Amino acid sequence: MTDPVTLTRTGNIGLICIDNPPVNALSFAVRRGLVSCITQADADSKIDAVVIWADGRTFPAGADITEFDRPPIEPALVDVCDHIEGCSKPVIAALHGTVLGGGFEVALGSHFRIAAPGTRFGFPEVLIGILPAAGGSQRMPRITGAGPALDLMIKGSPINLEKVVALGLVDRVSLGDLKEDALNYAAEILVDKIPIRRVSERSDGFADQAAYTAAIEATRSKMLAANSPLFAPMRILECIEAAAEMPYPEGRILEYEKIRACVEHPQHAALVHAFFAERKSVKFPEAGRAKPRNLAKIGVIGGGTMGAGITVAALDAGLEVIMVERDAQSIARGKENVAKVYQRHVDKGRITAEKMDAVMARYTPATGYELLGDVDLVIEAVFEEMSVKKTVFTALDKVLKPGAVMASNTSFLDINEIASVTSRPDDVIGLHFFSPANIMRLLEIVIPDKVSDETVATGLALAKMMRKTPVRSGVCDGFIGNRMIAKYGDVASHLVEEGASPYQVDAAVREFGYPIGPFQMSDLAGGDIGWAVRKRHAKTRDPKARYVPIADRLCENGWFGQKTGRGYYIYENGSRVGTQDPEVLAIIDAERARAGITPRSFTNAEIVDRYLAAMINEGADIVHEGIASCPSDVDVIKVYGYAFPRFRGGPMKYADMIGLDKVLATIHKMAEQDPMFWVASPLLVDLVAKGKNFDSLNKG
Repeated sequence: MTDPVTLTRTGNIGLICIDNPPVNALSFAVRRGLVSCITQADADSKIDAVVIWADGRTFPAGADITEFDRPPIEPALVDVCDHIEGCSKPVIAALHGTVLGGGFEVALGSHFRIAAPGTRFGFPEVLIGILPAAGGSQRMPRITGAGPALDLMIKGSPINLEKVVALGLVDRVSLGDLKEDALNYAAEILVDKIPIRRVSERSDGFADQAAYTAAIEATRSKMLAANSPLFAPMRILECIEAAAEMPYPEGRILEYEKIRACVEHPQHAALVHAFFAERKSVKFPEAGRAKPRNLAKIGVIGGGTMGAGITVAALDAGLEVIMVERDAQSIARGKENVAKVYQRHVDKGRITAEKMDAVMARYTPATGYELLGDVDLVIEAVFEEMSVKKTVFTALDKVLKPGAVMASNTSFLDINEIASVTSRPDDVIGLHFFSPANIMRLLEIVIPDKVSDETVATGLALAKMMRKTPVRSGVCDGFIGNRMIAKYGDVASHLVEEGASPYQVDAAVREFGYPIGPFQMSDLAGGDIGWAVRKRHAKTRDPKARYVPIADRLCENGWFGQKTGRGYYIYENGSRVGTQDPEVLAIIDAERARAGITPRSFTNAEIVDRYLAAMINEGADIVHEGIASCPSDVDVIKVYGYAFPRFRGGPMKYADMIGLDKVLATIHKMAEQDPMFWVASPLLVDLVAKGKNFDSLNKG
């Protein structure tokens, strides 16, 4: 194998080149190579300065993710960074692409830094529940002070070159060829006899100790007030606080202690699982068997909230979009829905007015299907009613060119039935976006029986263009996400009927880590949406099945949630934050009495156990039936589309972490009260019997 790190000499400048595609990840071989090359350069009397350069599209973009679940292999990155910093000759890091995590720490371990325009920098470690532990938490605040370091490391989001230069983290910006500029910079440092500046020995960031302490205390107070369940951010704060209180060697020891605590905390395993689950979800078997069709122009049927959001997502992806509505008034409203998104961007300085005009030039409103003849793909986003969707697809079948993909944004309905009204069911697919579609990353790609591999590959290509997180789903009522929410939504209603208030259920679910509870979510989405689904299911509902009509009573009063100012909560004067409603509690009491139920009290733990058991059990059935390809796909959907707390990994990962036997015991206990509702998934039963977990099904 070719060594991924090599040392060559240009005059008296040593050039260390990293070549470990695709992102020059800091694998064991790269770490070892850096140590070896620095050692050689330091010992070579013909080399007076060193440039660290990376081939390809980026300077090292972080750790090698394939090593995440392996025992650590020396040299550790912190030792590599210290070795670079300890070089007796000036070391210049030439930066480009995405300088993230460990790559940023290598840069800070160097004595000087030069970067190409467009380079992005960041410490994303917090996103997998850890912290920068190769000296990053000790070096950065020595230059910037506490505030910028806390902001960058706790948020985990990258920043641009301009901000990094302003913070003093980069010494020079390359205005031409980065490699040549770096070599010239090294020569200039030697000619001007600029002394080596080891970041671990600097104290610029501590000059205003009062400001440093104030930033620490303000961040600590904010985190404590928010009562965040996240473990790593406070450990980051403790490291940055220590940077000003102790020499670098002692700070490095503390940094190691803190990252060990993070690694041993269950949030790290959960967040790493979420990280890999997202990357696994894009691996559709169909994409390996066929290439996607061309995508340049698409149609969107419907200009409401969902249609407009899909249109914006497509425009952001660089596509031409023809939006179709039923009449002039509706299409005018649809165009306004699209334009106001970009106008907000202009108002906030995110884009220029000229950029908005250029984007809107790719948007064409229409009131008929005639302009759709040359589009490559159409997404239907009309009212969630089968007859309406069939009418749309029948019309599309007549006007679309051969090979054009026909997609439905339905969130519940049978894609096979929709495809049956066309002459080309192999071109029909489900693309279930989540609202707001231009912001939410999740995209359920629903695979009907007769769809071609090419069509699926094209849907996956569209997801990539739109920067969505795609998950493959089979056809069933509600697909993966909404099928599950229907089940644990029923449990939330059961709990209320038995004695918990909707406000306690919401509080318990928020305490678990959700941003809002199920009844708050109902109010946000609109109670009428769930009501329509329940009425659609009424004809086929087993009369013996348990049914709680409390939500129906609210809807009969016209209380649909935030849109009407009242649902489970009261929303006064357009407020987005609701207050508890005594009349709702009175309705609940009346329904309990009608059902002959004597209410009892619940602990929050009981509520969460039952709520999650239903969610996990339904997820297991979905995997068992082949609707989801694997348990991790269920986790991706619930994390990205339904606000399941990412730091718990997803419901299936959470089940693994607490023990499938515990989940099964809860289901068996509840089945004693309601055997019709609580039927243990055969998959869950089988895994418990074999001593396995859901993760055993995620391999490959």
